[in-house]
Amino acid sequence: MKSWRSYLWPLAILLLVKILFLMPLLRVSEHKAQDSLFRVRGARALSDSIVIIAIDDASDSALDMRWPYPREYHARLIDNLFRLGARKLVFDIAFTETADPASDSLLASRAGHHCNTIFAGKLLQAANPGEPSRLLTPISPILNTGLPWGIVNISPDLDNVIRKYTLFEMFDTIPMYSLGVTTYHNSHPDQKRNEDEPGSDAAGDAELVIRDGYIHSSFHPALPFGKDGRALINYYGPAGHFPYVSYASVIDDSSMTMPGYYGVELDEFYYLQDMALLKDKIVLIGATMDELHDKFPTPLGGDWTPGVEIHANYLEMALRQDFLRMLNPWYYSLLLLSLLLLFWYLFKRIKPQYAAIILIVLIIIQYALALYLFSSQNLLLPILETALALILLYVLSLILHYLKSMKEKQFIRKTFQQYMAPDLVNELLKNPGKLSYGGTYQEISVLFSDIRSFTTYTESHNPTETVNILKEYLTAMVSVIIRNKGTLDKFVGDEIMALYGSPLPLENHALHACKTALEMREKLAELQDKWKAEGKDSFEMGIGINTGGAIVGNLGSEQIFDYTAIGDTINLGARLESTTKEYNTAKHIIISEATYEKVKDYVEARYLDEVKVKGKNISVKIYELLDIKDQV
Repeated sequence: MKSWRSYLWPLAILLLVKILFLMPLLRVSEHKAQDSLFRVRGARALSDSIVIIAIDDASDSALDMRWPYPREYHARLIDNLFRLGARKLVFDIAFTETADPASDSLLASRAGHHCNTIFAGKLLQAANPGEPSRLLTPISPILNTGLPWGIVNISPDLDNVIRKYTLFEMFDTIPMYSLGVTTYHNSHPDQKRNEDEPGSDAAGDAELVIRDGYIHSSFHPALPFGKDGRALINYYGPAGHFPYVSYASVIDDSSMTMPGYYGVELDEFYYLQDMALLKDKIVLIGATMDELHDKFPTPLGGDWTPGVEIHANYLEMALRQDFLRMLNPWYYSLLLLSLLLLFWYLFKRIKPQYAAIILIVLIIIQYALALYLFSSQNLLLPILETALALILLYVLSLILHYLKSMKEKQFIRKTFQQYMAPDLVNELLKNPGKLSYGGTYQEISVLFSDIRSFTTYTESHNPTETVNILKEYLTAMVSVIIRNKGTLDKFVGDEIMALYGSPLPLENHALHACKTALEMREKLAELQDKWKAEGKDSFEMGIGINTGGAIVGNLGSEQIFDYTAIGDTINLGARLESTTKEYNTAKHIIISEATYEKVKDYVEARYLDEVKVKGKNISVKIYELLDIKDQV
């Protein structure tokens, strides 16, 4: 059950990330991450169906005047663009205020005569609740021609970057369509101008219908939009990617004098005519000068893009049905949760450093996948949201791994600090895996010590005296064992069992066991003198040491941890301790032949006998341990 509950963590991380990305700062950061896809993908080829007429600095110089230009110039522009064979003219210029009746009528009449012009208006939404919105339509003479028009509202994201295109906004209950939608609706190649009926347009009477997240048209495939009435713009390149022609070049024909050319007539109109640069093109007319403040940042970065080119990008995308799509948020959430569950399972089972490498590789892979789907399928995936979820998952696994490690270390320290030297405990903490359940076969030395005739002692002393003297004795002996890097295995009444060379390797563990035995004898002698001075009875002890292979490890039950050793080596060590009762030795310490071979260069020992101990059929040579040689 506990293991099952741990898989709720990925779900909790998913919910946390979803909540975090409701915050404006993180939403903007996600947009920035997705913007990088545009820059990595780079500019794309255009369909060669759109040209921009730029009201630029060159036009100001050629005309020797500042914006706004006289509307007679715009009327001439319409006539000349018609002569150049332009299929559709789109003004990203709002003629919403009257100039003078003559020029207004001239502009309207020339546009109405050719029937191929689309004008612009604006919808000013109310700043405060309860206030009315304002619709700025083209001037009355233009409206009277019946020519189509669309609003030029552009709405940036929180960081002022234009990522979406407004398809429509509601004026009361009436949808007001954007310039791009109106142009798209009125730009079908099969739509023909009826020049005998000025003001008519083949698409003029066709109705646009908003239904099920699409704007449906009689002449084109439907246009998708989001809940806010906007659509992601699949930009084709940075500012200046579309072909530009200067405004002044179009109106510079033989009947137009250009003061900015200082008396040199260039008549650039005829060059455009000869080259057929505008024939059958959709022509967008708009400002590109910085001082007119009609430029905006886009995901591609670099120089800000003129508003007219943003309209061009959307129109290109719509004509090619090259729309960007966001992955369904429910599908994405399900995929992300599956990914988190998979890697949660993995992170729990591998070391944090390996998990960190996998995390980095995974973030790179998910970005590469996002780039591939963006470039080939026009599918836009969350990038930062996915990366943050994976990072949080890793951090959580790291924290839980640390807590688990600390818990294991506390358990090890609590379990072994009473039985091992502090430096051995610290070594064990560095590699707690050595304490995993089960045993391994390894060479060790084992020491057994036992009090002589302790049963008789207990019978002649009251329990309090017995317990106190045993406590004092065992405490002193354990201190000697720990000081010599031994591990106290267990107490069996008054018997002590200590291991050397486990759970951590110990160089010449047999010698450490022998040193322990001799120091235990010295400590007992000190205690005997102390007890005698206190008027207490004392006792003797015997010590047996053996060296060899044994199964060592956590050999307890599932309920109780028990780090110990088992095997013939251990049994022989215990028998050697009992054998000390049968020989008159100076220090009551007997070691086996196996131990002697390991320490004979370092200790003084005397051969005692070759005996068969209880439970063994083979004779074993035994030695009396006397002392440590001076050079050791």
